[in-house]
Amino acid sequence: MRTHNTLFIGGALVPPDSDRVIDVISPATGEIIGRVPSGSAADVDAAVSAARRAFDEGPWPRLDPAERAAVVGRLGKAIRARSDEFADLISAEVGSPRAWSTFGQVGIATATLAVYSGIGRSHPFVTTRKGGFGNPVRVRQVPLGVVGAIVPWNAPLFVAALKLGPALVAGCTVVLKPSPDAPLHTYLLTEAAQEAGLPPGVLNIVPAEAEASEHLVRHPGVDKISFTGSTAVGRRISELCGADLRRCTLELGGKSAAILLPDVELTPATVDGIVAGAMANSGQICTSQTRVLAPFDRYEEVVEALATRVGALTVGDPADPATEVGPLISSQARERVEGLVASARADGARTVTGGGRPKGLDRGWYVEPTLFADVDNSMRIAREEVFGPVMVVIGYRDVDDAVRIANDSDYGLAGAVWTADVERGEAVAGRIRTGGVGVNTSAGLDLGSPFGGFKQSGVGREGGPEGLAPYTEFQSIILPAQ
Repeated sequence: MRTHNTLFIGGALVPPDSDRVIDVISPATGEIIGRVPSGSAADVDAAVSAARRAFDEGPWPRLDPAERAAVVGRLGKAIRARSDEFADLISAEVGSPRAWSTFGQVGIATATLAVYSGIGRSHPFVTTRKGGFGNPVRVRQVPLGVVGAIVPWNAPLFVAALKLGPALVAGCTVVLKPSPDAPLHTYLLTEAAQEAGLPPGVLNIVPAEAEASEHLVRHPGVDKISFTGSTAVGRRISELCGADLRRCTLELGGKSAAILLPDVELTPATVDGIVAGAMANSGQICTSQTRVLAPFDRYEEVVEALATRVGALTVGDPADPATEVGPLISSQARERVEGLVASARADGARTVTGGGRPKGLDRGWYVEPTLFADVDNSMRIAREEVFGPVMVVIGYRDVDDAVRIANDSDYGLAGAVWTADVERGEAVAGRIRTGGVGVNTSAGLDLGSPFGGFKQSGVGREGGPEGLAPYTEFQSIILPAQ
C-alpha cells in the first residue's frame, strides 16, 4: 500500500493541517491500496498563498514565454521517463485497462504538454494593430493569475496536462485539486515538476474532498477555476464563480452519437472503432459515443456486427495487458449503471449482449460490456450519461432524421460520422451541434485544436491556442498617432 503524509505546497512536501486522510480504493478488488492526506480549508489557503506569492512576486509570470514553454516541455519529458510507473499507478487507482493507460492516460498527457510547449514558443503574446482612430495599438495577452484546476478521476493525468500546459505557458500559477478517488499518481507528478525546474509555488497539489474543494472555488486569491467533471458540479461551480465574477472554464458531461451513414462499410476496423468510441476506459470517458445511429434498412446488420465485437471484449484485471474492459470506479458507480440498464429493459429496449455482472469477477465493481437494441432516443438510457460499458443502437429513417436524433440531447460534447464518402461525412459532421466530431474516427478531440462542449457539456474551450486564451487577459495599450 502506498501511504503519503504530505502535500505539495510552495515547492516542497509539507505536513497537512489536519490528520484527516483519504483512503484510495482499488476498483478491481474493493481493497485499500493507498492513503493520502485530505486537504483542509487551511491547506487550500496555504496552497493559494504560495501560488499568489509565486505570481505576484516570483519570476514565473515575467519570464519570456519561450522560457516557460521550455519548462513545460521538460515537465512532459519527466512524466514520459516515468511512463510505466504512472500507467501502473493510474490503472490501480482508476481501474483503467493497463494497455489503455499507457496511451490514454500517460501518452496523451505527455503529448498535450509537448503541444503547449510548441505553442508557447510561437504564440504571438504581443501584436500591433492599427486602431480605429488611426493610433497604433499594442494588444497584449498577459497572464491571468492564480488558477484552481479541479480534475476528475477518470483521466486524471491527461486532464491535468490539458490545464497545466496552457496555464503554465501563459504565466499563471496553479493549485491542482485531484479527485479523492485518484490522488496517488500526483505524488509522481510532484517529482516530475521538481525535475522540470518549476519555481516554488508555481504548481501546488492538494487532494481534497467536497468541502475544501468548494473553499478553493470560493477563494478570493484565485482568479480562475478550470473544472472537468459532471454537469451537476459544473453548474454549482458556475454559480459560485458568477457570484464573484471569477473566470471559469467548465468541461462537463456528454451523450455523444456515432452516426453510421447508409454507405458505411462494416469492416472489422470500422466496427472496432465504433465500439472503442463507446467502451474505451470501460466507458468512463466524457466523449464516449454510446448512441450508435443506424439506418433502419441496415439496422439488424449493424446490431449483429456490434454485438459480435462487444460480446468478445475481454473483461478482467486492469493490470493484465489483455484486458479491454476493467471495473467501474466504485460500487456507487456500478449501482448507477445497473439502474440505467434496468430502466432500459423496463422501457422496452432489447438486451443484445451483456447487461449483468461478469462471471468469475466477484471482487471489484465490474459490469459486462452491454449492447441494447430497439432503443428510442426518449429513453433514459439514451438521454443520461451512463459512464460505463453500455452502448445503444437507435434507428433512423434518413440523414436528416439521424442529425435530428444526434442533436436531440441536453449535451453537445463529441460525436462521429462513419461513411465511405469522407466529403459527405464532413458535411454531416458540420450539422451536428457538438464541440468535436470525428469522421471515420472515434477520436473526440485533437490536442492542437479547441475541445469543449455546446449546451450542458460546458463553457469555454481547452486545447490548442484557443485553450491558451482563457488563461490570459487581453490588454490594449493605445499609443500616440504617428
